[in-house]
Amino acid sequence: MKVAVIGAGTMGNGIAQVFAMQGHAVTLVDVSATALEKGLAAVQGSLARLVKKGSVTPDAASAAAARIAVATTVDAARDAELAIEAATENPALKFEIFRQLDAACAPGVILATNTSSISITEIAAKTRRPELVIGMHFMNPVPVMALVEVIRGQATSEATTRAVMELATALGKTPVEVNDYPGFVSNRVLMPMINEAIFCVMEGVATPEAVDTVMKLGMAHPMGPLMLADLIGLDTCLAILEVLHRGLGDDKYRPCPLLRRMVAAGQLGRKSGRGFYTY
Repeated sequence: MKVAVIGAGTMGNGIAQVFAMQGHAVTLVDVSATALEKGLAAVQGSLARLVKKGSVTPDAASAAAARIAVATTVDAARDAELAIEAATENPALKFEIFRQLDAACAPGVILATNTSSISITEIAAKTRRPELVIGMHFMNPVPVMALVEVIRGQATSEATTRAVMELATALGKTPVEVNDYPGFVSNRVLMPMINEAIFCVMEGVATPEAVDTVMKLGMAHPMGPLMLADLIGLDTCLAILEVLHRGLGDDKYRPCPLLRRMVAAGQLGRKSGRGFYTY
């Protein structure tokens, strides 16, 4: 299958890698040549780690890397049999990408989005094929995490849903079907926990290290919520909480003022070198 992945960031390059490892030809698209360069380097690094662990042979890793081509315009998706958008969590940007994908891709091609919170129904409404638009929400890091949230929009067809569920299974993932509500399941449950952990820090209840240790040792979480927030990106956490707050209208989703302040200061977590921890 020929797959186009739009967005060469952390999620996009991970999705490209997973498809390439399963034998699919992938075109990784990003307006930034620098982002494409970094994305390919990230794939090479990830494959090298898998080879070192013995999970993948050197030949298989080289073959997977060779299956990924790059492009700087959405027109490169013209011959794709599946398109997956993994751009920044910005509604206006995603809407525009889907308008472009709808124009570029052949009729009948499924258009998927890796959005973590934006309405699939709204995205689909920007196209002339809403029945073929679906959420395919991979978890980070994509090559390692098994879950794919498969999100049905208001118009998503049964055939589209079944095809994506089967495809995710063929990739070695575990797909879970959910409906299109703000935050879906993963972020509707996760983000209030992260937000409450940030309130604990802001109110002086405990240090970030203490909060994370309680959740790791007391609740058997592999990573504390504040370290996880740094991994996700504090700006992304804020964007998702704002979608939840606006979409559900409940103040329990109100983003913590400390989160807003840290994002305003450019303290975004791992990607900026500083969040609740220093990297």
